[in-house]
Amino acid sequence: MSDVRPRPGDPVITPALIAEHGLTKQEYERLVGMLGRTPTFTELGIISALWSEHCSYKHSRPILKTLPTTAPYVLQGPGENAGVISIGDGLAVAFKIESHNHPSAVEPYQGAATGVGGILRDVFTMGARPIAMLNSLRFGSLDDPRVRYLFSGVVRGIGDYGNCVGIPTVAGEIVFDPAYANNPLVNAMCVGLLHEEDLIRAKAEGVGNPIMAVGARTGRDGIHGASFASEDLSEASDAKRPRIQVGDPFTEKLLLEASLELIKSGHIVAIQDMGAAGLTSSSAEMAERGDVGVTIDVTKVPTRESGMSPYEILLSESQERMLVVAKKGREDAVRGILAKWDLTAAVIGEVIAEPVYRVTEGDRVVAEFPGSRLVTDCPSYSPDARESSAIADLRAADPFAIPERPEERDPAWTLEQLLSAPTIASKAWAYRQYDSTVRTNTVIGPGGDAAVLRVRGTNKAIAVKTDCNGRYVYLDPRVGGRIAVAEAARNVACTGARPMAITNCLNFGNPTRPEVFYQLKEAVAGMGEACRALGTPVTGGNVSLYNESPSGAVYPTPVIGMVGLIDDLSHITRATFQRDGDAILLLGELGGELGGSEYLATIHGKVLGAPPRCDVEREKALIDALLEAIRAGVVSSAHDCSDGGLAVALSECCIANPEGVSGAEIDLSSHSALQDRAILFGESQGRIVVSSPAPERVIEIAAKAGVPCARIGRVLRESDTLAIKLPKRSMRSPLARLRRAYHETIPGIMARTPEHATFDELAPVAAH
Repeated sequence: MSDVRPRPGDPVITPALIAEHGLTKQEYERLVGMLGRTPTFTELGIISALWSEHCSYKHSRPILKTLPTTAPYVLQGPGENAGVISIGDGLAVAFKIESHNHPSAVEPYQGAATGVGGILRDVFTMGARPIAMLNSLRFGSLDDPRVRYLFSGVVRGIGDYGNCVGIPTVAGEIVFDPAYANNPLVNAMCVGLLHEEDLIRAKAEGVGNPIMAVGARTGRDGIHGASFASEDLSEASDAKRPRIQVGDPFTEKLLLEASLELIKSGHIVAIQDMGAAGLTSSSAEMAERGDVGVTIDVTKVPTRESGMSPYEILLSESQERMLVVAKKGREDAVRGILAKWDLTAAVIGEVIAEPVYRVTEGDRVVAEFPGSRLVTDCPSYSPDARESSAIADLRAADPFAIPERPEERDPAWTLEQLLSAPTIASKAWAYRQYDSTVRTNTVIGPGGDAAVLRVRGTNKAIAVKTDCNGRYVYLDPRVGGRIAVAEAARNVACTGARPMAITNCLNFGNPTRPEVFYQLKEAVAGMGEACRALGTPVTGGNVSLYNESPSGAVYPTPVIGMVGLIDDLSHITRATFQRDGDAILLLGELGGELGGSEYLATIHGKVLGAPPRCDVEREKALIDALLEAIRAGVVSSAHDCSDGGLAVALSECCIANPEGVSGAEIDLSSHSALQDRAILFGESQGRIVVSSPAPERVIEIAAKAGVPCARIGRVLRESDTLAIKLPKRSMRSPLARLRRAYHETIPGIMARTPEHATFDELAPVAAH
């Protein structure tokens, strides 16, 4: 082992400095035991980053190992930059979702933009060309001017970065709930396409091979970003805005093209994004995967600021940078490819046989760790898991004990209130800021159940969607975890796609609190049950914990990113009614469950009751029946029934497409055992609204699969109303009023915020 010495001028290691780096007393003792000596300041910084929750998954690794991760078509599962599945014809899809929650809470524009940049790099480092971006966003109430500021900044950041790089943003979800007021969730997903033969992994190999830093130069932005993502938000969070990285999408576009050319050139053996914890994590993880040693000389790293210390260079999270292991003797060829794209490439180290991770500053060794223990020896925790008794009491409450408001005597009033609830209302205000058609592969863009992209040169398409209902997970984590997977699968199936695999982003509070760790364990268990039943293995993802502020934790929100395959372009199916006179059918049971519904939250301000049941075997049968009916050519449209219940789903089938509005006549009067409000606004799972020119054939296919299917009405293209006959009353809603509620709510609210309001003009985190 080398002589590791503190640098002149580095701080002395004290208990206060250790605490500032987020290490517990036991973790520091573990570090000293690993090294056999007192660490240097640089080593303390390295461990602080790599043992942070964001990098080490120290509270979630044992739980994540319970998820199903394999299938014959899974080419790369968890543990790499992105998961990869085969879709036949020698083609594969790479995809991944990640969070940028804390950065977006204090600097929404750059926080969201750099989240997009980072997830793009995760996908193209696998050898895939990105073809689509998705996002999953959670904010507090839009009545709050600060929330409107955050929402506006995040949407602009996503749009500007994706639009500049030239990758379409095609799908996602946006939820508004007071639970996210002080800690917005910003999850970004990327999907890429590659030839199976071009798949590359971030695994350092070949003693003597040079390690090269490529792309943008290293600055002081983003230092300790991984640690910042692994702590609760507080009054001090605003002061940490310098930790937020600054993105440059034009450099990203150059880096994308250069990286794909490098991968195809055969000059490199591995490539990895310098994401969370920057050069430190990328180099340490590549070495661990290859079971080799590495040495890095920080004086050779191209920097954009003078006087940067080893600590700063190693922990910087400057954007648009890659770490490459090149083949020895090919350095000039690598530099040539990067120069062609106006980017730099510098040799900063090499792969060595000695089992160490060593960092030098010229001749001085400033950090050295034994073997791969830097990555493998991080602590792992399984705290107490105990459900909150207050939440158990909420779940036990009877939603039907809540009396109807006087206005609810007219169900049309209730329906308009729900359609204008920001979580349900059209999100066109947001997605019109995104270019959703660039690259011309988009068949179905934002606003439908899922997005659909054709795969050029084939008769295939892929469908993609993000989904989660945090309110369900809050009330019953296991059931909510099941529903998140099942609903994402239904959304994808409604476009004609067979659900194939998921990525996930687990957004939870502080895992050291027993009630939060209980939510995490139970939600992952529910996800695993659904994935096994539906045949959708988990190929990777991200864990984002410590999503808390002084007002408490966010709802537990395990966001699911689902990918499905359409074998024939003629099977692509849309959500809105397409043909006059088609029969309208409901696949699945009416149910009538009100617990955890948008109806209770919006109309009564209540979050209580058991969330809807989720039978994953029945979900599988439902999807199989729907896909068989689509393949038989007897489905004109298909739309998942979820937030807001059947009445909202039917309304969306009529009005969601502003260019093709259709009326409908619905008869639900035979369901006299259920309350009218439960029929209209209950959110029972496993239901899809289908329109068909051959309803008898759909009913036959459903019966064969054991799936309930009822003919409930017909499409009337020339009608200007949605008419619904109920057991105790009837309603007629003019489509013009439904359209106004659905399409004009969010633009009207967002017009209230001054376009150029600054963060400091709007209340800081601590005031909320």
